Amino acid sequence: MPYPEAAWERAMTVQEVLLKAISGEVHWFRAAEILGWSPRTLRRWRERYEAHGSSGLIDKRLLRPSKRRATPAQLEQVLRLFRERYAGFNVRHFHQIVQREHGVTVSYSFVKQALQAAGLVKKHRARGRHRRRREPRACFGEMLHLDGSVHEWFTGMDVRPCLIAVSDDATKRVLHAALYPSESTWAVMTSLAAVLHTAGLPMALYTDRAHWAFHTPKAKGSVDKTHLTQVGRALAHLGIEHIPSYSPQARGRSERLNRTFQDRLANELRVAAITTLEAANRYLADQFAIPRAPSCPWAPRISTGSCVTKNRAWWRATTPSAWTAASCRLRRSLVVERAPA
Repeated sequence: MPYPEAAWERAMTVQEVLLKAISGEVHWFRAAEILGWSPRTLRRWRERYEAHGSSGLIDKRLLRPSKRRATPAQLEQVLRLFRERYAGFNVRHFHQIVQREHGVTVSYSFVKQALQAAGLVKKHRARGRHRRRREPRACFGEMLHLDGSVHEWFTGMDVRPCLIAVSDDATKRVLHAALYPSESTWAVMTSLAAVLHTAGLPMALYTDRAHWAFHTPKAKGSVDKTHLTQVGRALAHLGIEHIPSYSPQARGRSERLNRTFQDRLANELRVAAITTLEAANRYLADQFAIPRAPSCPWAPRISTGSCVTKNRAWWRATTPSAWTAASCRLRRSLVVERAPA
């Protein structure tokens, strides 16, 4: 087994510096600085050079097999799993799945290089940032992102349900994700209720200008914040600021999260042979790797007996008078609990 070319190049560089130090062209301390060694290490390599010549400058560990190297059986298992079951997964997702489901212990770098060498995945150049991204909020709970993604979540089926995901701007953690038949007011309210019970009341909610979120009198114009939707009235009553976005670039964090779900969740549902919304939501809650948010000590929480679970009629108010009555019921049943100091 020959030494790699890089090892010989390194040995020639060391030999050149040693010869200059031996001839007196450079001082030994200067030679040690050039090679990045201590004077003691340089003396040791000088003795090896005087005893064995140029071959003594080669690191003999390069011919010794690593104790951590992957076995042929492990390589065969990785390639077989990708070909037979996980074709279409990206490398990072595939590595996480085989670690979780099949007990594969090899590193991500090894899996990536093995799949590329076998021609199963293509090599891609790393993309640079095309623009400067907005700085995230400082603390968990300052602002949440909510967005819906209509996609072919069930491979080979005509239905295109909507995935609603809620994430935190500061920590990038996904607080809630579930599939619904459509991006409706009921679906958004159900998602918000789940977040309020588990993570508390946020300071602001950032969404697009969908029909359930804002009233836009003129297409592509500003929203009318005096004409609130059902969601807008609920957020205003809870003291949550509702922030609209005016372009896909402005809600880039939500769009990137949607792409992640479209790439990963659709493939996992296909492998698990899941074709219904109920089964998909159970899979999302039990098995899909969604990072959970830590508890926030300063975030007020809604008690279990609040209107979100007991008074489901509060979001159905469609007129100002009906909303006034629903607000009274909401105010009576809503209990905000402060975290202990």
